[in-house]
This record gives sequence, C-alpha cells and structure tokens, in this order.
Amino acid sequence: MNKAHRIKKNIEFQYVFKNGKSFANRQFVIYILKKENQKNFRIGLSVSKKIGKAVKRVEIKRYIRQAFHEMYPYIESEYDYVIIARKPAAEMNFHEVKKSLEHVLKIAKAIKGDYFKKK
Repeated sequence: MNKAHRIKKNIEFQYVFKNGKSFANRQFVIYILKKENQKNFRIGLSVSKKIGKAVKRVEIKRYIRQAFHEMYPYIESEYDYVIIARKPAAEMNFHEVKKSLEHVLKIAKAIKGDYFKKK
C-alpha cells in the first residue's frame, strides 16, 4: 500500500476510534469512518504484542495488506478503516485471513456486492 492508503498518525487512529463504527468477528475488529472528498480508502493496522512476537505481528500485517490489495476494486472508497487483529488471527494462514476480512467487511457493508458474485 502506498502512502495515500495508510493511516499512520496516532491522532488519526483516535479520530476513527472515536467517530467511526465498529464491526467484528472472532479474528478482527474493524472501525470504519466515512470521509467526504477522499479519493481512496485508507487503512490503519493494529496488531498487539499479545498476538505474538514481532515476526508473527509483521506476518499478520502483511496478510491484511495483501488481502486489501486483492480486494481493492471492490472496497468502498471515501472510508478510513482501522483493523485490529485478535488472538485467533495468529494461527491463520493468508487465505483464512482474507476470508475472515471478507466476512467482517460484508457485515460492515463496506465491500461492493458484485465482489461475491465473481467467486
């Protein structure tokens, strides 16, 4: 993901937490905040030390970024997404992470309907 697609500053994370809506499943919590006049979506990732050591945390972040990259045309733009990984995400491979993210994005109605028709 390039810089235009990232949330990095703590104040931006806090703004999404405070003003956004949250949706969750067993593996992930996603906070979503609509931002008018924003050309593309932005994602922020939070993977706690409770999940595992640095290698595992970086792996989970990489899986999440890749899943968003593959779903890019189907994800609603003009939104900020903050994804928080929960403990069960540590035992998942890439395909399970992607499927779980699809599930929580579907609950949040943040993924376009034709995404599931293409499968």
